[in-house]
Amino acid sequence: MTAPLLVIAAGGTGGHMFPAQALAEVMLARGWRVKLSTDARGARYAGGFPAPVVVEVVASATPARGGRLARMAVPFRLFAGAWSARRAMKRDRPAVVVGFGGYPSIPALAAAWLLKLPSMIHEQNGVLGRVNTRFAPHVDLIACGTWPTALPAGVEGVHTGNPVRAAVLEKAGSPYTVPGDNPMSVLVIGGSQGARILSDVVPAAIAALPDDLRRRLRIAQQARPEDHDRVTAFYAGAGIEAEVAPFFDDVPRRMSEAELVISRAGASSVADISVIGRPSILIPYAAATADHQSANARGLVDAGAAVLIPESRLDPGTLSDHIAAILSDPSAAQKMAQAALAQGRPGAAETLADLVQELARPKTKTTDPERTT
Repeated sequence: MTAPLLVIAAGGTGGHMFPAQALAEVMLARGWRVKLSTDARGARYAGGFPAPVVVEVVASATPARGGRLARMAVPFRLFAGAWSARRAMKRDRPAVVVGFGGYPSIPALAAAWLLKLPSMIHEQNGVLGRVNTRFAPHVDLIACGTWPTALPAGVEGVHTGNPVRAAVLEKAGSPYTVPGDNPMSVLVIGGSQGARILSDVVPAAIAALPDDLRRRLRIAQQARPEDHDRVTAFYAGAGIEAEVAPFFDDVPRRMSEAELVISRAGASSVADISVIGRPSILIPYAAATADHQSANARGLVDAGAAVLIPESRLDPGTLSDHIAAILSDPSAAQKMAQAALAQGRPGAAETLADLVQELARPKTKTTDPERTT
């Protein structure tokens, strides 16, 4: 008997792809087949998915990219992608389709709606994204990674938490080294958008720390390629041990070894920080839709696990003061780490997988196999 098929639809950013990858890992372990439906850009972010996952590239587009002609072509590209996804699903009918947001998830979700397939969406952030908002009334279930999540009127959600990858689960609850006279690690992760401000502010904040503290720090900082050289040169000129790179492929390990994490408040980053259990300084991306990164940070901040600094108040002096306050107070840092761990949901991927299997259970059949197309 052929194993049931799960189609995962996700956009081309880590915020969408990491939880999608986590669900894929669990469903493969449960004996399912898994297909990732994404666009060409998303396929470039799919390298971390397990090898058995079939990557299906469909046409997609976003109104936020390109010129006037490109924006005018968006509906046509999405229609073409949806039609292609529909044909694929008629050939190999999925048991469930799960969307993780982003415009590349539209074709598969639209095809699932046309074919009346069981479907759900997972929203990572504290505010429903544009695509998930559009599909919320047309899916069987909405799983929420951040709680509470702002949902449209009349729409209910289930709190599952944000699934984290196997590499994060391997470091879940790693023992925390309390700051002291020992060398200390600070991990700085900025995400794929808006990281320039971290390149502008973090090195100067580190340099402004008291000499005895600064000398014990080792910095690992993600920086955009165009910022790499100047950030590296600044740290070297200030005599600060630092590793600077556009991307770290071992963030879970680095986070588990860090005494402090400075980060944007993307949903996946917040989930990783919580599951591993580390004190953090969160700087929400000011241009995020509906300020959803501030909503993402709320749980850690309210629990006393994180300090939130809005971009409007971010400067080297303010950040330096918060870094010093955390790393100079071992008891407070330990409490922050414990509070972060208490907020973690390491079983989120398993919970989401349970919901997928529940949706896949046979229901009363209908004589109309698909909607009017």
